Parts: sequence; C-alpha cells; structure tokens
Amino acid sequence: MLEDDTLVHARLKTPKAAALAGIAFSLLMFTIFGLLRRSIPADPLESGAWLTTDTKTIALALNLIPFAGVAFLWFIGVLRDRLGRQEDRFFATVFFGSALLYLAMLFTAAALIGAVMLLASTAEPNQLMNSATFRFARAVAYIVTNVYATKTAAVFMISTSTVVIYTGIAPRWIAFIGYLSASVLLIGSYYIGWSFAVLPVWVLLISVYILVDNLRGR
Repeated sequence: MLEDDTLVHARLKTPKAAALAGIAFSLLMFTIFGLLRRSIPADPLESGAWLTTDTKTIALALNLIPFAGVAFLWFIGVLRDRLGRQEDRFFATVFFGSALLYLAMLFTAAALIGAVMLLASTAEPNQLMNSATFRFARAVAYIVTNVYATKTAAVFMISTSTVVIYTGIAPRWIAFIGYLSASVLLIGSYYIGWSFAVLPVWVLLISVYILVDNLRGR
C-alpha cells in the first residue's frame, strides 16, 4: 500500500519546468495590456470612438485573457508546491483567495468589454456610444480593473512576499520588491495608467528565479 502511494506521488509531482507558467502569464498579460492600451483610451469617460474602428485587436486581447488566467492558476500551484509543508493556513488563505479574486475581477472586466463589443456589432455604434449602457459598462470595467483588481493584486503580492521572507522559497530582495510594488498599487492604482502591469512584472521576476533554481537543482 505504501509503495502504491509513493508511485502516485511520484506521478503527480510538479514538473521542474512548471515555473514557465508564471512566465507565460506575464508575457500574455504584457501582450493583452499592450493590445488594449493601443485600441482603448485610458480615460473611462472617453467617447467610445474605438467602437467604430477595427475591433479585431481588442477581440484578440479578450480571447487571450482565459489563457492568462489558466497560466496564473498554474503559477499559484507552483508556489504552493514549493512551499510544501511550510505552508501556513492563514497566509495560504489570503494568498490563494486574493489570487482567485484577482482572476474573477479580471474576467468580469473582460466580459463587460466583450458585451459592449457584442452590442456594437448588433446595433448602430453611434447610438451605443451615446447610451447610458455604454457609459456604465465602460466605467465599471475601468473601476474593476484599475481599482479593485489592482488592489487585490497588491494583497496577493504582500501575502506572497511575507511567505517568501518567512520560508525562504525565494530571495528576500524579491519580497522587498513585492512590498514596494504593492505599496504603489495600494496608493496610486487609480491614477497610474500602467499600474495594471506591476503584478505581471513581479510574477515574471519570481518565476524566472524559480525556474533557474529548479534547473540548477536538476
């Protein structure tokens, strides 16, 4: 019986290259952020003129978001596997819960923009641009992304950085960068247009370290 358990554990062991998921998440988010910023103005009170232009770029960005979400979940699994028995229940709850909330709000904002594009394809764009429906959806998508999602990302970075310091699964300087970046998000996410890219940069940093450390261990 013990031999069977050992074989199952060996088969289910996280591959050393699994840290590539964090790198994939970061690259996908950089691509999504670049495509959306090139097509949709940052101002939430903009007129909506982008609805009358070619929206294929926006559709591509929205279709990439589910893949980024799956990669982020895989990255969370990599961190929890690296923690192993050192995982604390309190920090694990905050760490995992904030990650899920971040993804939920990211998907919500994407769904709102997708719904606006769907309405634009079935109705007159000029009428939609002047409607309360468009202005409400546009404002909600902006607030969800730049306020709630980014601040939830800050909570994730703070909890993860704390775990890094207490367990040593990564260098302390990565944790200090996480604290500093999270402070920027908590204070100025509403006013800083590029704040959405802070989490992917930090995830890329810690993922590269974990990947190099795993390959070095191999």
